[in-house]
Amino acid sequence: MKRWLCWLALPLAAAQNPELGRVQTVYLLRMGHGLDQYLAAHLTRLGVFQVVADPARADAVFTDHLGEAFEQRLSELFPPGERRSQESKSEEGEAQAAAREEAPRISSWGRGRGTVFLVDARTRTVLWSIYAPPRDSSAEQVQRAARRIAERLKRELRGK
Repeated sequence: MKRWLCWLALPLAAAQNPELGRVQTVYLLRMGHGLDQYLAAHLTRLGVFQVVADPARADAVFTDHLGEAFEQRLSELFPPGERRSQESKSEEGEAQAAAREEAPRISSWGRGRGTVFLVDARTRTVLWSIYAPPRDSSAEQVQRAARRIAERLKRELRGK
């Protein structure tokens, strides 16, 4: 029986993303029912990652949705290319704000369905994800889900 369990665990250990080990700092986007706040507290308390308030300092981003709206938000937080002059940045910021007002935010993935993604801030690759929906939207259940997420991530990082 033990031998059988070892064979099951081997592919899980081998499938882990090596890029995940390079993440030191994370930024959390707003999530449904305040999950981002609870998750930040648990990630910090367990020492999994350093949570930063400045997205420019983040190696990766936590989110509970993917799609066009998420891609647009990442482009705002982490503009592609080299640094530009203040004038071009402000002009581009005004153009982006106008585009946001005109274009509806449509996501093919939805929001707050229980899946949390850790996305590399530069390459925009999903490094890790977990499905951990709270039983309901109560603070206790959302906090429990955040704790499960942080503990699972810590276990996976330690296993490496």
